[in-house]
Amino acid sequence: MAAPVAGTLNPAGLSEIVAGAWRLAEWDWTPQQRLAWIEGLLDLGISSFDHADAEGEPPVAALFGQALALRPALRAQLQLVVQCGLPPLDMAGLAGRRARHAHTAAARLRDSVQAQLRALRTDHLDLLLLHRPDPLLDFDELAETFAALRRDGLVRHFGLSDARPPQLAPLHRRFALATHQLELSPLHTAPLHDGTLDQCQDLGLRPMAWAPLAGGRLLAADTPAARRVRQVLAPMAEALGVSPTTLAIAWVRRHPSRPLPVLGTRRLAVAREARAALDLVLDAGPWRALWAAAEAASA
Repeated sequence: MAAPVAGTLNPAGLSEIVAGAWRLAEWDWTPQQRLAWIEGLLDLGISSFDHADAEGEPPVAALFGQALALRPALRAQLQLVVQCGLPPLDMAGLAGRRARHAHTAAARLRDSVQAQLRALRTDHLDLLLLHRPDPLLDFDELAETFAALRRDGLVRHFGLSDARPPQLAPLHRRFALATHQLELSPLHTAPLHDGTLDQCQDLGLRPMAWAPLAGGRLLAADTPAARRVRQVLAPMAEALGVSPTTLAIAWVRRHPSRPLPVLGTRRLAVAREARAALDLVLDAGPWRALWAAAEAASA
């Protein structure tokens, strides 16, 4: 049997654009408005929803679950992605966010999964991501934990988020992962150089790319880096007859590992422009021109 082509696998069945739900609490919506957002994205073919709550009762997931309860039949059309194991920020100590690492002990992960299931009002998660590296990661124990969660029907697929390549490969040998979620945009190109995307391509893992528009900074921030990239992005998009959002998403997807962009936006118009990137075939020349602008901006 021939080996799978790197970057073509999508075992969790995620949509080609993933909706990031981590800002749901900031939007101050009613349950009906949240449901309309979910249904609007489904109409665009965006059926995967990513949640990234810290440990404890997940507030954002609960808001999503409350909306989903208005039309429970929608659950069969969705893929629910959850990032687990990250402690609340107030547990991080004086070092702040840099001290926040995932906790991978079996009992703790199981408790976190159960909390997410209650909040989302579902009996299973389609994809569980371990949020950030754990300096005390025991590969065998975590693989056994993943296997038990799957055996119990609580989680169908597993991956890592913002992991270091030296941790991902040994775990993947013990338990087949579905993806690696990482930050990638024209304003954050580190995965192109630090071996992260190379590893995904080598292992046949399609990565998930969070903040593909740099959290909105790419198109709106008044910073030297953003302005420099837009000087190339805007006229190139105009020449191609697409929006800058469409071009930026196509740029992220163009890497041979075929990243799945995770877009956190309340505006369906932006999601529609991102969806249009699926129909844009970006040649290597324009990709490299935008990459060169990105590298110059970060220098």
